[in-house]
Amino acid sequence: MTKMLVVYYSWSNGNTKRIAEMIAEEKKADIAEIKTAEPYKGSYDQVVAQGQKEVDAGFCPAIQPLEKNPSDYDVIAIGTPTWWYTMAPAVRTFLKEYDFSNKLVIPFVTNGGWPGHVIKDICVLIKNAKMGKAIEIQFDSNGGDQLVTDIASIKDWIKNI
Repeated sequence: MTKMLVVYYSWSNGNTKRIAEMIAEEKKADIAEIKTAEPYKGSYDQVVAQGQKEVDAGFCPAIQPLEKNPSDYDVIAIGTPTWWYTMAPAVRTFLKEYDFSNKLVIPFVTNGGWPGHVIKDICVLIKNAKMGKAIEIQFDSNGGDQLVTDIASIKDWIKNI
């Protein structure tokens, strides 16, 4: 029997968490949140500026241990918001710290209208894994939580992963 884990990082509005929970519920999968060892502090604009510096530097912040062990699962859905056209730095850390050999990895990415090259970047970091059908999910471009991508498309994607 195939075991699935949904791993995600979500920061400001919980958009990526919302999608992760939809996947976990539909697929009867376990779920685990990536959390930085040192939480981001400051205003939205301050964290955005810090995030840009981290992305530009290829910084990988320390993360807390996950509540679930990815090695116990066959399928791992990985969710990240788009930070400056790529994955959030905490997700980069997660991808570098875990072995995805012989796993099916299914990326899902949330963004405010600028999906960037997140999926390509995830594929570069994950070695020896089979990549499943990824999805980019758009929310409003004002940093809010209003879904732009058609919900039926998201549900169809979830059903077929």
